[in-house]
Amino acid sequence: MKERNKHLGSSFDDFLEEEGILEEATEIANKRVYVFQLKKEMKKKNITKSKLAEKMKTSRMQVDRVLNPQIPSTLKTLSRAAKAVGKKATIMLI
Repeated sequence: MKERNKHLGSSFDDFLEEEGILEEATEIANKRVYVFQLKKEMKKKNITKSKLAEKMKTSRMQVDRVLNPQIPSTLKTLSRAAKAVGKKATIMLI
C-alpha cells in the first residue's frame, strides 16, 4: 500500500508550525522586509551606514546589527533607524 504524504494539502505555515519554527521564521521574514525597505531608503537618499549611525546617535556596529535580518532589534531601534531616513516604522496585528 502507498504511504500518503502527511503534508499534502497543508500550508507552509502548517509545516513550520509542526517543526516548531513558525515564530522564528516569521520574525526573520519581517525583519528582512524591514531591512530591504531601510536599505532602499538609504540608497535613495545617499545615506551610508556611517551617516545612519550618526543620525541615530549610535555606533556603526549597532547599524550593522539593525541591517542584519538574523539579529533581533527592538522596536525603539527600528523606529530610530526609520526616522534617520525620514520615515516612520509601524507595527500592526493581522
